[in-house]
Amino acid sequence: MIGTRGVPARYGGFETCVEEVGRRLASAGHEVTVYCRGSASPGCTAARDGDYLGMHLVHLPAVRHKALETLSHTALSTAHSARRGPDAAFVFNAANAPLLPVLRACRVPVATHVDGLEWKRGKWGRAGRRYYRLAESLAVRWSDALIADARGIQEYYMDRFGASSEYIAYGAPVLDGVGSSRLAEYGLRAGEYHLVVARFEPENHVHLAVEGYRAGGCRFPLVVVGSAPYAGEYVARLTRLAAGDESVRFLGGVWDQELLDELYANALTYIHGHSVGGTNPSLLRAIGAGTVTLAYDVGFNREVLGQRGQYFAAPDELARLCTRTEAADPAVIAERGRALRAEAARYDWDEVAGAYETLAGRLARHSRSESRWGA
Repeated sequence: MIGTRGVPARYGGFETCVEEVGRRLASAGHEVTVYCRGSASPGCTAARDGDYLGMHLVHLPAVRHKALETLSHTALSTAHSARRGPDAAFVFNAANAPLLPVLRACRVPVATHVDGLEWKRGKWGRAGRRYYRLAESLAVRWSDALIADARGIQEYYMDRFGASSEYIAYGAPVLDGVGSSRLAEYGLRAGEYHLVVARFEPENHVHLAVEGYRAGGCRFPLVVVGSAPYAGEYVARLTRLAAGDESVRFLGGVWDQELLDELYANALTYIHGHSVGGTNPSLLRAIGAGTVTLAYDVGFNREVLGQRGQYFAAPDELARLCTRTEAADPAVIAERGRALRAEAARYDWDEVAGAYETLAGRLARHSRSESRWGA
């Protein structure tokens, strides 16, 4: 598994997928190698090779620069993996597509998890957006299979490139029996705060969440969990938006999973502003917790929530949703939560891992067949 920050999962959707799928494949008897960035994932103090949940970890360095970090690490990981000759490789992020020929030259079959519409992210300038559009086309050309975690992404690759892909979404953990004892550390009470969990990027609309919350005159505080390594300007913008309002609480990155689960499970609402990344694990964790979810109105989010979600596209819309939820009968809130938790059952990590296992087996068999006939 190549192209992510690695495990333990402390950063985003790719890392969560690698950990949840990798541990299950290892448990099923497969040899799983995960490439990790040389300095540990955020919140992890160790950065050394070894085993983790049955997976073998290989740590390699990366250039600490927004435009080069992913590609530089993947280049080293690809070269290392190609020498070992695995039966199949899963490469995460279409941005890594220019490196796929290295694996193909060594007859390593590759499935590329293409992620969302990265070229839409505002953090990339004109050159970055052009690169991502080119990388998408190279992923189509040089991958033995494509993986899409959302139907919307699957449709995009078919419409733009005429390319089919494997639909394999993420899993949703069902957070039953989660306590609330840790909330007091932050002066919070169960059912009496709104929650945002997001990387600080414009397309995740954390700014809209802050604006909408403040416009609504809400009684309960807004708790914002997240950070970003290359987003100083955006963080400054968020700080300005919240200036003078002590009810907006920025907790930074929370790497303690027990605490994070408590925050999800005890929030009155979870505000999800993500708009370009396909199916999002944070959204799935929120519905698995049975938390009323207010989501930015895009197809990716409607694909997950359907009629169970409530949607916004502007600060005033979010303000109305927040204040309306604060005023709602607790029995109504509980019923909405139960309905969302039922939706989470559609996203099962065991089924996801099974789909990856089937795909890996198909890739390996195809590779052996080509080798046998000298293709």
